Amino acid sequence: MPSPGPEQLTGQLHGVLEPIVAAAGFELDGLDVKTAGRRHTVKVVVDSDSGVGLDDIARLSRTASAELDQHEHLIGGSYTLEVTSPGVDRPLTRPRHWRRAKLRLVEVRTHDGTRFRGRVGAAGEESVTVLVDGALRELPYSDVAHATVQVEFNPPPEGEVRLLVPGSADPADQPTEDAEPSPPSSREQR
Repeated sequence: MPSPGPEQLTGQLHGVLEPIVAAAGFELDGLDVKTAGRRHTVKVVVDSDSGVGLDDIARLSRTASAELDQHEHLIGGSYTLEVTSPGVDRPLTRPRHWRRAKLRLVEVRTHDGTRFRGRVGAAGEESVTVLVDGALRELPYSDVAHATVQVEFNPPPEGEVRLLVPGSADPADQPTEDAEPSPPSSREQR
């Protein structure tokens, strides 16, 4: 019986690994199987709204490996397992991706060919608010052909944060506890 091709194997392994990933509190963001002879590389990409830490990756890697060992008949040879989280260069394709990119600078290309850079605000199920050239813009996901996060080495400008996060203010504008005069002392001085 011939071994399954990479696409068929990916589908079979998705059914095996997706429940394991979900039980760990993550979403299976991608699964890729590459075959070279009888050797396979199984790459599992996981994500969540709250992020994925290195300890999470290590724990999930052990659990996924144990599960794959129980289904070794599917792979039909030796394999290398890679469990990872999406990189910064991952395209923003789902509402969850946009939520995780809040306050990040993104580069967007729409289906009509328009390109722009903006800073991500609130992301809903159908659209996201983006600050473009000082103005807030509601961007339907259906209009986006491609979007990626841009690497920045400094925090976002306070003025942009105030526009994107209602109710936020510059810490310098906030009164401190020491700003109010202290009540007069009831103690007599001698």
